[in-house]
Amino acid sequence: MGTRIKTFVFGPFMENTSVVYDDTKECVIIDPGCFDEYENEELKSFIENEGLTPVMLLQTHTHLDHVFGVPFVSKTWGLIPQVHPLDKRVYDSFEMSCMTFGIKPKSTLPEPHYVLKAGEDIIFGNTTLKVHHIPGHCPGHVVFECEEENFIVSGDVLFERSIGRTDLPGGDHQTLIDSIKNILFKLDLNRVVYSGHGRTTTLGEEKLNNPFLV
Repeated sequence: MGTRIKTFVFGPFMENTSVVYDDTKECVIIDPGCFDEYENEELKSFIENEGLTPVMLLQTHTHLDHVFGVPFVSKTWGLIPQVHPLDKRVYDSFEMSCMTFGIKPKSTLPEPHYVLKAGEDIIFGNTTLKVHHIPGHCPGHVVFECEEENFIVSGDVLFERSIGRTDLPGGDHQTLIDSIKNILFKLDLNRVVYSGHGRTTTLGEEKLNNPFLV
């Protein structure tokens, strides 16, 4: 059946957490935003019921809503979050960001590995995810592309008829626009886009109809 993706909507910001897996039963967890015990259990139950073995914890970026579940995932499956080096400042500001939004962090984030880089292949089971560095929403934002199954996990770069906000520290509107047009829109436009929030779309749909990009 090839590589599959399961998404969950977690946390107060309605963030999309992704589990990517294939017939080998190995999987990677991307942007765990599970916020409370119920959501932790929902993620864990899916993984256990499918008989999956998590082998990597990957971050498109590290804004608070995408890392709420990092401590749980890291502790439960013994995984170290993998982050782009340019997102270190964002990752380190997690507790301050929580205070800004009036949220009390439930756990301290574990130390990550700052190893993700553009052009790298993330390989697990029979699956390959290609890493694309797409700054603008934040400095170290990456997108994961699965060429074989025709999808990308875009984090908060590109949404259905919208783009990521650029008013947070490290964001830059023109950089984001340029990144999308010069990198993402050079990929196969049939790619399905699994965004960090909201519904799926395709690169072609957004190139033609996204009001921020036409």
